[in-house]
Amino acid sequence: MARHVVAAARDIPPGGRKLVQVGHRAIVVFNLGGEFFALLNRCPHRGGSLSEGKLTGLVESSAPGEYRYSRRGEIIRCPWHSWEFDIRTGQSWCDPRRVKVRTFAASVEPGAKLPDATLVAETFAVRVEDDYVVLDT
Repeated sequence: MARHVVAAARDIPPGGRKLVQVGHRAIVVFNLGGEFFALLNRCPHRGGSLSEGKLTGLVESSAPGEYRYSRRGEIIRCPWHSWEFDIRTGQSWCDPRRVKVRTFAASVEPGAKLPDATLVAETFAVRVEDDYVVLDT
């Protein structure tokens, strides 16, 4: 499994999100009170961009006329058809047994402890030819 450094933790404040590109995948990273979670940025229903969706909570009812709102900011609602997904698990609230958004493990690690290989910048060979700088790509 490849690891990718996608953002500084401070760039995604609590309650915030950030859309990142990892290879050919668009992934949205959420910060839920200091815990980080990552979902594929594609609703499995019709492909809506979850990074553009509304953050909401969970409404539960134990009896008619009784409602309880919990998990504020932990449910993402697709902007196209309002399908809702649990940010922590990717599980759908529309069809929890069959529909799920792909999740990716997300963690926060001190920069000093990351392996050097994850922080290597792309480099190019450079040479000077008759007063022109040439990059080999």
